Amino acid sequence: MKNFPHASFPPETIALMTTAMDNALARLPHPVLSVHVKSIAETILRSAQEGERDPLALERMAFLELMISPRD
Repeated sequence: MKNFPHASFPPETIALMTTAMDNALARLPHPVLSVHVKSIAETILRSAQEGERDPLALERMAFLELMISPRD
């Protein structure tokens, strides 16, 4: 992961991020690629670090970024 060396979150925020991550991964077609998991996780971490606390918003932002990010 990049740009999160000193990230720290309270347990409530971690629970919200976990919910967003689980819901996002459940929507991906199988097999789920590790690059997609990493992208979703990074977006959720960055968005939570910026103050977002709505799990649905975290999930949506992760998918939007996944859709617009360059393909390898």
